[in-house]
Amino acid sequence: MSPRPTFGRRQFLRHTSLAGVATLLGGRAFGADTITLPFANGERPLATYPQKRPLILQTARPPQLETPFSVFNEGVITPNDAFFVRYHLANVPQAIDPATFRLEIKGQVQTPLSLSLDALRHDFENVEITAVNQCSGNSRGFFQPRVGGGQLGNGAMGNAKWRGVRLKDVLEKAALQGSAKQVVCNGLDTPVLPQTPDFIKALDLDHALDGEVMLAFEMNGEPLPMLNGFPLRLVVPGYYGTYWVKHLSELTVVPDALDNFWMSTAYRIPNTPGACIEPGTTTKNTVPINRFNVRSFITSHADGAKIAARQPANIRGIAFDGGSGIREVLFSGDGGQSWQAATLGQDLGRYSFREWKLAYAPTQPGAAEWKCRAINRLGESQPMEPLWNPSGYMRNVVETVKITAA
Repeated sequence: MSPRPTFGRRQFLRHTSLAGVATLLGGRAFGADTITLPFANGERPLATYPQKRPLILQTARPPQLETPFSVFNEGVITPNDAFFVRYHLANVPQAIDPATFRLEIKGQVQTPLSLSLDALRHDFENVEITAVNQCSGNSRGFFQPRVGGGQLGNGAMGNAKWRGVRLKDVLEKAALQGSAKQVVCNGLDTPVLPQTPDFIKALDLDHALDGEVMLAFEMNGEPLPMLNGFPLRLVVPGYYGTYWVKHLSELTVVPDALDNFWMSTAYRIPNTPGACIEPGTTTKNTVPINRFNVRSFITSHADGAKIAARQPANIRGIAFDGGSGIREVLFSGDGGQSWQAATLGQDLGRYSFREWKLAYAPTQPGAAEWKCRAINRLGESQPMEPLWNPSGYMRNVVETVKITAA
């Protein structure tokens, strides 16, 4: 077994710039470099936080950091220092002592537990899964008509190897009572104002016991970065990041469905095919956001790329879905008029990014639109035209990269 993490405040602040530390503590110290996301008002600063390379700063309090899209061409696993950051509440933990940290399990259980990190690592089977974490509002900045919320590009996602213990095993040790219905999950981040609802999420009991939901203490072979949930976070494979509670400290088993702001009002989608409605309309018929839909991206070439005509270009990208697994990725070099199958890369598991690649030679010079479209093992794919909902969730349109062959 791996040694327990010993990462604390001193190591958290080590190897960081003064600007990064100041930003984490509420300052606005960051470099002059900026990046422009490809939609209206898309200019953003690049900020350096502790344990992070320069990332796209969406907000400083709470910290919301987007991964520059070029990172996804570095490999199918997203490095810890480039992994996106999303908080809802501004009181973010800045130091947690792993030696005194405890996870409390209480409520409708026969044996309430208070587990240290050592107990989690040594008293339960350690498991690992490669899985994508994606913000519900990833790509919201592309919605037309525009919707409220963080105007994100395509970088609020990442793929990592998560290591920890099964939530199922911990709950079974606590011995669930027959009245149990949901598991309520709370972390150490808190609101600044008392009237702000604490960020608390819930999983139905059958989901919590599926053997895949994990209490993770490692990410890509290292202790979780502080801004990604150190020392313990919920990993909910195939589901949007709203369920991946960071700094997880409390599990409460309850006999009824949780009725709070974050479950009953926020993070809900239209109960329609594609979770979409007509722009400008609303619906009261909603359900909580749940599994990812199918997505794919070209990572090797960006908008405006110039390539040689009639010479093969090595194109690659990534695809993923909510856990059915990717069956096929199709590529079009002519704006969707014709398609050809790409070669799929190594299968790291049904919740992981799946790399794809092919060699393509433009037949003539000039401007062209490249597109990619993934199909999962259920036959589900991506729409050619974007779908709309008032929260800007779950964008999965066939993406386009405009290139010029000369």
